[in-house]
Amino acid sequence: MTAMNESLRPELLTLRANDESVRRELAADGSLFDGYHPRMEAVHRANAARLRVIMDTHGWPGRALVGDDGAEAAWRIAQHAIGEPAFMRACRDRLDEASFRGDAERQHFAFLDDRIRAFEGRPQRYGTQLRGGPNGLEPHPLEDESRVEERRVQVGLPALSEVLRKARAAPPPSSRNQAVTDQAELAWRRAVGWTA
Repeated sequence: MTAMNESLRPELLTLRANDESVRRELAADGSLFDGYHPRMEAVHRANAARLRVIMDTHGWPGRALVGDDGAEAAWRIAQHAIGEPAFMRACRDRLDEASFRGDAERQHFAFLDDRIRAFEGRPQRYGTQLRGGPNGLEPHPLEDESRVEERRVQVGLPALSEVLRKARAAPPPSSRNQAVTDQAELAWRRAVGWTA
């Protein structure tokens, strides 16, 4: 059994806190919602670089190594490593294995898998990734809409209908034209290497 690493846990929590701090600052002035902000990208890349070293040394930093909150922080760092497709895919594979062993939350795998699929232009399985639509927020395309609720239950996620109800009740993060946003995101995904 892996022993708790008392130095890694606070380090991961600090990396996550820095991400959240920069995100709040950029959201407050509105610049977060106008493409991938260079400051946010710099934080994500620095955090991914550190997580890569941790994974090379220890494997996936799960509950046994860094506690529940440290494991959550590691997942959040992986979830935000959007400029590094190969690394995100490696994180997904490691997180998949760790979650099957009970060393990580299965729903964290679901979020990461869906995010990768959405960036690749493939249908998501769990409906965790939302985007603007004609009636407010909606899920990115689903692989099998008839099974999405069953899959969500299997990984401990609430009903998609409830998530959408709450998401649509909140004000949208941006008033930007969705078609313009979608075109800019597609160009970015191609440039980064998510799609051809």
